[in-house]
Amino acid sequence: MAKNFLATVKSVLSGDTLILASPNNPSLERTFSLAFVSAPRLSKDGDEPFAFQSREFLRNLAVGKQIKCTVLYTIPGSGREYGAAVLQDGTELPDVLVKAGWLKVREDAGKKEESEEVLERLEKLRNLEIQAKNESKGLHVGTGGIIEVQNDLGGPEFLNIWKEKTVEGIVERVISGDRLLIRLLLTEKKHWQVMTLIAGIRTPSTERVNQSTGQTQPAEEFGSEARAFVESRLLQRAVKVKIVGASPQGQLVAAVLHPRGNIAEFLLQDGLARCNDFHSTMLGNDMATLRAAEKKAQAAHLRLHKNHVAKSTDAKDLEVTVTKIIGADTILVRNKANVEKRVSLSSVRGPRAGEPSEAPFRDEAKEYLRKKLIGKHVRITIDGSKAATDDFEARDVGTVTLNGKNINLQLVQDGYCSVIRHRKDDTDRAPNYDELLAAQETAKEEKKGMWSGKAPKVKQYVDMSENAQKAKIQLSTISRQRKVPGIVDFCKSGSRFTILIPREGAKLTLVLAGVRAPRAGRTPQEKGEPFGQEALDLANKRCNQRDCEIDVHDIDKVGGFIGDLYVNRESFAKLLVEEGLASVHEYSAEKAGNAAELLAAQQRAKEGRKGLWHAWDPSQDVDEEAAAAPAESSTEASTTLEKRPEDYRDIVITNIDATGKLKIQEVGKGTAALTTLMNEFKKFHSDSKNNVPIKDNPKAGDFVAAKFTADGEWYRARIRANDRAAKIAEIVYIDYGNSEKQPWSKLRPLDAQFTTQKLKAQAVDAQLSFVQLPQSPDYLSDAINFIYEITDGRQLVGSFDFVDTKDNLSYITIFDPKSKGADKVTDSVNREVILNGHAMVPRKLKPWERSKVFEPVFKSLKEAETQAKTERLGMWEYGDLTED
Repeated sequence: MAKNFLATVKSVLSGDTLILASPNNPSLERTFSLAFVSAPRLSKDGDEPFAFQSREFLRNLAVGKQIKCTVLYTIPGSGREYGAAVLQDGTELPDVLVKAGWLKVREDAGKKEESEEVLERLEKLRNLEIQAKNESKGLHVGTGGIIEVQNDLGGPEFLNIWKEKTVEGIVERVISGDRLLIRLLLTEKKHWQVMTLIAGIRTPSTERVNQSTGQTQPAEEFGSEARAFVESRLLQRAVKVKIVGASPQGQLVAAVLHPRGNIAEFLLQDGLARCNDFHSTMLGNDMATLRAAEKKAQAAHLRLHKNHVAKSTDAKDLEVTVTKIIGADTILVRNKANVEKRVSLSSVRGPRAGEPSEAPFRDEAKEYLRKKLIGKHVRITIDGSKAATDDFEARDVGTVTLNGKNINLQLVQDGYCSVIRHRKDDTDRAPNYDELLAAQETAKEEKKGMWSGKAPKVKQYVDMSENAQKAKIQLSTISRQRKVPGIVDFCKSGSRFTILIPREGAKLTLVLAGVRAPRAGRTPQEKGEPFGQEALDLANKRCNQRDCEIDVHDIDKVGGFIGDLYVNRESFAKLLVEEGLASVHEYSAEKAGNAAELLAAQQRAKEGRKGLWHAWDPSQDVDEEAAAAPAESSTEASTTLEKRPEDYRDIVITNIDATGKLKIQEVGKGTAALTTLMNEFKKFHSDSKNNVPIKDNPKAGDFVAAKFTADGEWYRARIRANDRAAKIAEIVYIDYGNSEKQPWSKLRPLDAQFTTQKLKAQAVDAQLSFVQLPQSPDYLSDAINFIYEITDGRQLVGSFDFVDTKDNLSYITIFDPKSKGADKVTDSVNREVILNGHAMVPRKLKPWERSKVFEPVFKSLKEAETQAKTERLGMWEYGDLTED
C-alpha cells in the first residue's frame, strides 16, 4: 500500500532527487527520489551533460515549497524512498519533468510490476517521454548541455576580471552562517563553484570533525542557529553575489544579496553575527550599514550580544592644550583647570620598537606629531579607556581634532601609525574605524611613511655641551647668529635646557642668562630648593618640546651655553622672573644686556608677592625699592589726594604675619555670609562620606579644605608652597590670613559649594598708614605683640586712607571706638604703636602720603615719635637709630 506524507522541499540534488524537511520540525530531513526515472548527475569530478539544467528545472519548481509525496517503493538495503509527488498548485512530479525532457524513464521500470495502477503510471510517463523526444526537448536535443565547473578561483586574474561586479549565483550548501558553497553562473558554458565567505561578518562556528584526530568539535553558542537562519533563506536559492575580494586562504569574499536584501545585515540585526574588521577595506562605505545593524542588536542585547555592556555616551569632548608628545600615538594634555591627563590615540599605534620594519620610523613619527600638536589647543573625544596591565598604566583613548581635522586619520594616511586590530568585543575604538582601515590600505599602496620599504635618514645630533672644549668651538659659530631656531628637547630645571639645533646638527645645554632659578629635586624623593619644582613645572609647561629661538652670549666652565630662550617670541627668562620663580643676577644680566627688562619683571613679581617673593616686605628692601623706582606704576607715582577719604568701615584684625602685615575682615554682609558658610562647611566635613583626600600632586595656588591644628575645625585654605619630598604643604587660611604647614594626607579638596566664586576670601591685606615697623627681629616681634594686645578680640573702625589696587593692599588708620579720645582724628592705633616706640614714621613717603590733607595726621605722628625717642621707649631704648 502506497504511503503518503507532506514535506517541505529543502534542496534538490538532481533532476530526480530531493531533500525534504518535516513541516513541524525542519531539522528532520529525508531523501526522496522520483520513481521510474533518472536524471544526469552533478559531480565534483565533472557534471554529466544537462545535469545542471535538469536540476535547475526541478529546483525552480520545488525548492522552499510544500509537497505531497507518495512512496511507491523502498530500496531494502539503503532504505531510499522512491515515489511520485504533487505540489500545492497541482504540478505532478516526475510527470512535468519527463514532459519537459529533463528526465528519462528507466528502461527496466515496471518489468516485474503487477500493479495496474503502477503500470498505468508508467505508460503515461513513456508517452510523455515520446512526446518530448519528438519535440527535441531537454535532454533529447541531441548535442551540447555540457557546462564546465571550476572549484577554485584559479589565481589573481579571477579578481582582476570580476572584482566589484555583481553576478548570478546559486547557494549549493551552507557550511556555517558566514561560509557558503556557491555556484557562480559567470558564463553559459562555465560555472565556478567556490567556497564563499559572506563579506563583513563572522558567525559562530558549527559542529565539525577534526580530520587529524577524528574528534568532533562542538558548535559554538548560536553557531547552529546562524547556519539554520541562512539555510532557511538561501539554500538553493538564486542570489546576487557582489564579489569584493579573496581571503588569505584563497576563498572568495562576497556580499550575498537575498531578494529582500543583504543576508549579512539580517544576521547582524538578529544578533547571530559580528562585524568582521578584516573585510572592512574590501567593503568600503558598505561597512557602515553593517556596523549600524550590529549596534541595533547590541542595544537590544540579542543572542551574541546578550552580555553586551553599552559604551558610555555621557563623555563630553575635552578642550585641552597638548603639553607633551610621548610617542606617535600618546600625548599629554592639560585642561583649563591646569590638570594634566595622558591620552592614547584611538585605534592607532605608532611604529613599534620590536618591529624591524617600523622601529626606524619612531623618531620621525613622533616629530611629525610634535610639529602638528605641541602647544596647540585641540578637541579630544574620549572613545573609551584601557585598564591598567603589567605593561601599561590605565589610560583614556580618544580622537584628537585640530581645526576640524582628525589627527588620528592624518597619522594613518601619512604612514606614521598603523591601525590596531581590535578584539571582536572591544568597543573602545575610534568611531571612524573603517575609514582608518581604508586609509592604511591606501598608505600601503602609496608606500608612505613606514610602508615605504626603506628606512628614513636618522637625524644625528652632536652634543656640543659634552665638554668645554667642544662648546668653545661651537660658540664662535652660534654666537654670531641671532635668534637661532631650535627645539627644546628637555627641561633640566627652570633655567637649564637641552636644545636641538637641526640646521647645525647640534645639541647643546642652554643656561638662561641673567637669572638664577631655584634647583628642583632630581628625583621625587630628593628635596630641592623652595619653588624649584614650580620653576621646572613652568618650564615644562611653556617650553618642553616647543619650537624656540636662542641667542647665545657665552659659555660656562662645564660647556653650557649662556643665552636667551624665546618661545613664541617671548623671553622665557622674563616670564620665569615675572612669576617669582627666579631671581635676577644683576651682574650677569648687565653683561647679557637684558638687565632692565629682568629687573622690571622682578619688581612686578615682588609687588605681586609671587613665588620667591611671597613674604617680601618693601620696608625692609630700601635699596631694591630705590632701584625699582623707575618701574613704579605711573598711577601711584602721580597719586595725590585733594580731600581726605571718608571711608570708615567696621573691621576686626584676624592675623598679623611675621612681617607685620595685617589681615582684616570687614564686619557686615561679608562676615554674616562667612558665618553661614562656615556652619555649612562644618556640617559638610562632619559627614564621613565627604572624607575625600586631595589629588596626589597638589600645586601651589590650589584651594583646599584644612583642619586648623589649634581648634580642630575645618576652614577654607590655599596652598602657598609645597615640600614635595615630605608631602607637606604650607597653607594660608583665606578667610583669616593665618598660615601653617599640613601633610597632604590631612587636606581635602574644596567642594564647589564653598569656592571663592560663592564667597570671596574674607581676609583682606592691610597695612597701618604712615607706620614703618622696625627691621630688627626682636623689636619687630615686640611691635607685633603690642598690636595684638591693643586690638585682639575687638571690633574696630578702619579709615581706608588709600587702596593700592595694583597690590590689593589697603592702607588704613585704625580707631578703637571704645577708647578715650576715639573721636579725635589723630588718636588712633597707628599713633599708639609709634607713641610706645614700636614703629617710626617712614622717612620716604609715597605720593599719596605727601598729600596736604594728611598733614595734621603726619604732624601728630611725628610728635608721638619724638615723645617715644625722648622717653627711650621700645626701639629707641639705645637712642635715635636713624641718626647714622
